[in-house]
Amino acid sequence: MSAEKPAIRLALDAMGGDYAPAAPVEGAIQAAREYGIGVYLVGREEAIRAELTRFDTAGLDLPIINTDEVIEMDEHPATAVRGKKRASMTLALELVRDELAVAAVSAGNSGAMLAASIFTFKRIRGVERPALGGIMPTKDGLCLVIDMGANVDCKPEYLQQFALMGSIYMNRIFHISVPRVGLLSNGEEETKGNQQVIEAHQLIKESAPALGLNFIGNIEGRDIPAGKADVVVCDGFVGNVVLKLSEGLGETFLSLMREQMTTSLPTKLAGAILRPGLRQTFKRMDYAEYGGVPLLGVNGAAIVAHGRSNARAIKNALRVAKETAETGVAAAIAADLAKLHTGV
Repeated sequence: MSAEKPAIRLALDAMGGDYAPAAPVEGAIQAAREYGIGVYLVGREEAIRAELTRFDTAGLDLPIINTDEVIEMDEHPATAVRGKKRASMTLALELVRDELAVAAVSAGNSGAMLAASIFTFKRIRGVERPALGGIMPTKDGLCLVIDMGANVDCKPEYLQQFALMGSIYMNRIFHISVPRVGLLSNGEEETKGNQQVIEAHQLIKESAPALGLNFIGNIEGRDIPAGKADVVVCDGFVGNVVLKLSEGLGETFLSLMREQMTTSLPTKLAGAILRPGLRQTFKRMDYAEYGGVPLLGVNGAAIVAHGRSNARAIKNALRVAKETAETGVAAAIAADLAKLHTGV
């Protein structure tokens, strides 16, 4: 470890995910080296130290917070959070609450991470329901889909707040000056959609000028990969279906491409020529490039990483966590929500 503490530290649930603690520890090492940050490794100390010995960690700030309690992937989220007060993901969040770290990351039980984040950080005043915002690749770049699974049943007012939180995130993290906000529906007309979507459309439309939202109206599913909107608003049930369908399509597409490129000598030669461009395309479609998804609407920076996160995904999740904390996303959401409730 270095003698001098780095400018910031993040907290990582080293026991979270399908490949823990190996992937989280390696990802933390990569992040510490590449971004010049410190990373608290929270979990079973013996297992973490065993992983650290596999790498050169000289000069890196990687303090260990020991705990034997871990929330498993198949545990009931709320019950596990209440019953395991010293669970690794909870302690990681408490390091942020106690201002010892600026953000927390976990690839563990996502429901438990949501519950623990809300319990530890509390909701931003005025936020009805915190939401998960997930990054998805598009034809021209990327977009944020919000909510991606935190709230399966939503009132129209929740979707209005998701629009605001998503716009702030895309502005602060991806530097889009005026993000285009679209409401996911089964048609572009204002009258399309279920009752929830129709009412949410009117709420967002009426509040958009005061909040500085660039609301472009309803969009359809095909508009997401086409890049029509920078922020796609929907409830968590729909958002999670969109996420899982997109992951499945992406994996199937990549598999088919690899299969076709090895069927004969001509296709192998063509594949060799196209490989650099295809590699960039595959990289854009890889969830590991985007690290994790932020829980927006709580008083702190919490990043939920994919359960299958490898070391590169963890490294990128730590980068996202660092940027979310440094750019003041939570404070910006609080300020703009105050405008919404006061009618300013």
